[in-house]
Amino acid sequence: MTGHETTDVLVVGSGIAGLAAALAAAREGNEVVVATKATRPEAASSWWAQGGIAVARDHPDRFRRDIVAASDDTADPDAVDVLVENANDAVHDVLVETLDVAFDAATEGRAATDRTVLGERLDGDGGFDFGREAGHGEDRILHVGAETGKHVHVPLLNHVADREGVTVRTGVAALDLIRHEGRVHGAIVESDGGCAPVYAGSTVLATGGIGDLFARSTNPSGATGDGVAMAALAGADVTDMEFVQFHPTAYAAGPEEETFLVSEAVRGNGALLRNGTGERFMPDVHPDAELAPRDVVARAVARERATTGSVVLDVDPVDFADRFPGLAEECEARGVDWTAGIPVAPAEHFLCGGIDVDDRGRTSLDRLYAVGECARTGVHGANRLASTSLLEGLVWGLRAGRDAAGAEPVAVETADLLDRDPGLPDDFARQKLRRLRRVMEECAGIERDPADLRRAVSVLRRLKGEVDAYVRTRTSRSLYELRHATVTALLVTRQALANEESVGTHYLIDGTESTEAGPAADD
Repeated sequence: MTGHETTDVLVVGSGIAGLAAALAAAREGNEVVVATKATRPEAASSWWAQGGIAVARDHPDRFRRDIVAASDDTADPDAVDVLVENANDAVHDVLVETLDVAFDAATEGRAATDRTVLGERLDGDGGFDFGREAGHGEDRILHVGAETGKHVHVPLLNHVADREGVTVRTGVAALDLIRHEGRVHGAIVESDGGCAPVYAGSTVLATGGIGDLFARSTNPSGATGDGVAMAALAGADVTDMEFVQFHPTAYAAGPEEETFLVSEAVRGNGALLRNGTGERFMPDVHPDAELAPRDVVARAVARERATTGSVVLDVDPVDFADRFPGLAEECEARGVDWTAGIPVAPAEHFLCGGIDVDDRGRTSLDRLYAVGECARTGVHGANRLASTSLLEGLVWGLRAGRDAAGAEPVAVETADLLDRDPGLPDDFARQKLRRLRRVMEECAGIERDPADLRRAVSVLRRLKGEVDAYVRTRTSRSLYELRHATVTALLVTRQALANEESVGTHYLIDGTESTEAGPAADD
């Protein structure tokens, strides 16, 4: 990429939130550029969403109560109202009317309530098969088997890419925001080794999560916290970073294996958690047992693994192969005999905090928006209710895209990204990222000891100083991703250290009962 590009709206990221923002801006007649690191749909977290997308149906007050309860009573009530009040309309507009997503239909033998339609506008042949997951008091989750994400994300990506006025650029990484006199004017992006500015009237960050900061995560590779770090470095408010959600039932992969998510919908259909001695333990932990909030289940699974050696998800009560054929095939491909139980362990799953935004995705910087997992809307508080991430991305993406439209792009002077020193070894960034992951896994995981958090902050500060020194004279995607990961990790650990109250996903211990391996070595 050479020279520069100008557009009305720049969207950085191509998950459901970014694509919804691009769609909404294009509907307003704006030219939109979607710049994404992804080179294939499955590189976006939205593609991997299994459970589905929750809706309010005709019981919005119940939906509100469940969101707030799952958050440990920390969710912002105004933000929850925005989500719930817009849920049905957003899903109907985009996913049903525009994309005609083939959500599973109700079948004979399912409960009568599963045939209830969403505001009588989603009444298909026989109605939809609404599922239930942890923390939900009723069946309200639209799904396509346990592979909802790709059945939503791919048609939305294709629809947006085919719209007149929208350009989707793949394999493009945003390195830095362009800021002048308190306003964001776009971003410096890298493509094929070259860097250039993209000037925009409005910029929407939709860069996803922070999975690459942890050794075990359900996120796709490349989730280095780019949007959070770029916004923070530009001076935007970033809050609630200590609230990192761990999913309790990721496949317990070996050292050389990649994990995969075992959908919460499997437990919603009756699967049970058993420890290394074969005992079911969740009824003694929470009244909702396997369907307790995620933070509760994740901590319980971690503790049982530490004390009994393993935890398996017993899918014997579920018609597993028929209800979840994709997961059954994944197990078989890995050599996992799911009939004997699927070995599971917690894995980093979702960032509940992020770039602080209002009800239209506006950040504290003029003409900068953030949507999706990189944004902190306030909906999730300290812990996210299952199957609300796709919905939040859709609702806030549409609202931000509409609000972002109409601003005139202005080309301003940008700082030179220097490349005057010899390149670093190919494995430099990988080695430093492994060190960062080790620190985060050991010190900022499911349970946190303040002493370990202080040690992590110290290690990460030194790592950031080292990375900053290289960034001043060298420009490469891997180096900037490492910078973003380091900045984001520091935000997580510092805000975790500042919050002295255990709440939701932020759970403090005194160092004597940790399920983790011990303090990170400063090497």
